[in-house]
Amino acid sequence: MEKELVLIMNLFLLAIVIPAFAEAGDGKITVTILYDNNAFAPGTQADWGYSCLIEGTEKTILFDAGTKPEVFFHNVEALDVDLTKVDLVVISHEHGDHTGALAQVLEQNHGLSVYHPVSFSGTFVSSVKQAGATSVPVTEPVEIIKDVYLTGEMGGDTKEQSLILRTGDGLVVITGCSHPGIIEILERAKQILDEEIFMVFGGFHLLRHSDDEMVEIIEQFKRLGVEKCGAMHCTGDQQIAAFQDAYGENFVAMGAGKVLTFTAAHSLKAGSPEL
Repeated sequence: MEKELVLIMNLFLLAIVIPAFAEAGDGKITVTILYDNNAFAPGTQADWGYSCLIEGTEKTILFDAGTKPEVFFHNVEALDVDLTKVDLVVISHEHGDHTGALAQVLEQNHGLSVYHPVSFSGTFVSSVKQAGATSVPVTEPVEIIKDVYLTGEMGGDTKEQSLILRTGDGLVVITGCSHPGIIEILERAKQILDEEIFMVFGGFHLLRHSDDEMVEIIEQFKRLGVEKCGAMHCTGDQQIAAFQDAYGENFVAMGAGKVLTFTAAHSLKAGSPEL
């Protein structure tokens, strides 16, 4: 009788624990574009700037914070995004089109950690601390949570970092403006993890690049094995069109409200990413 009671209790505990685990880790990582020069989803507003929300990783990450707080929060509301679920913030570089709504985000979410290149100004660091958040300066490549990496500070006059997701589909590289050079960022990602790059998206900062220069850059994308491309923000309209022509069905149209879904690296069986 005692053994039967123990068995019943164990089954009862499993009934509680297993569904909770399944809900917490469904094997998917989603990235929602909150801010971009173009609007993708109905009801969102377009404006020069960039921000995205990463969910399904060990912690929910806000990457960059757009330009105008009113546009940022309009899109957050239009997309029914719950910013209270944000656990940490990553800022790519110290330009206003990537930090615009950060102060308001930190006011709403107390105690967040903000990862930023080590060279950021004292004014930025002080504002983060005054908001009750923790400033986390980044110098070298680092894994900030399981399967989420930062490239470390890169570049010359404008220091910048990018984010790398290690997914079941391959590496996903998320850039802010790519001031250090998009090819250099991709090469750094492969140096850090030595795995295939499934997708790169974000601003590539190629506005002033000629058609001939774009041919060379796209050839290097292919040489590095980049399977899918989501050029956006500061890449430039003509340059985005060049990527679209070169990548065809593997070019992913971006904009505010776009949701990307990837297979989590820990999933036992990789599924088809929803792009």
